[in-house]
Amino acid sequence: MAPKIKFMKVKGTWREVADAARTTIRQDEGTGEPSPRWKKRILLAEHSPIRKLSFNWKWLNLPYWVSVHIVRHKYGIEHFVSTQRSDRTGVAREANRQDAPVMHECFANAQAIMFISRRRLCGQASPETRAAWKQVVEAIAEKEPELAECCVPECVYRGFCPEFKPCGFCETKAFKEMLAKYREVPPPARPASQD
Repeated sequence: MAPKIKFMKVKGTWREVADAARTTIRQDEGTGEPSPRWKKRILLAEHSPIRKLSFNWKWLNLPYWVSVHIVRHKYGIEHFVSTQRSDRTGVAREANRQDAPVMHECFANAQAIMFISRRRLCGQASPETRAAWKQVVEAIAEKEPELAECCVPECVYRGFCPEFKPCGFCETKAFKEMLAKYREVPPPARPASQD
């Protein structure tokens, strides 16, 4: 059975992110919603206030070995994985295969999601792990498109591939297009007309 994702909640608001950013530069709280341009710029800069945005999701039927790949990430993320303990499941743990399905729930902030994306969207990540992480990014895109635009593989983030054995994506037209989209910042909002 293919893994499915259940996207649960977004915690924190862009207003809270903006107010925290204002605190760091000794300004009073603002009143308006930050623009898409400001959101993308603070995400690209990875300033600490972006950690006020956090997300909660759960994979159902995730292969155990894919869960192990995800659980290796430990900064800005918490993991809750269903047990394989024999006394809880009634099944001998050693009887489970590495692809036995588990439920894997996560709670992570925006900065952690961008960092994990660099590793798990990489062409050198296992296809199954990459597919599972793409489910997270696609779910986030529905609620926070600016954040999803910043969830890119390491080569796009750095502008080159740091892997010992590159997959070749850096040599493609798709890489150049993804890099341009990643770096693209919306133009400043035009002032409202006075008529």
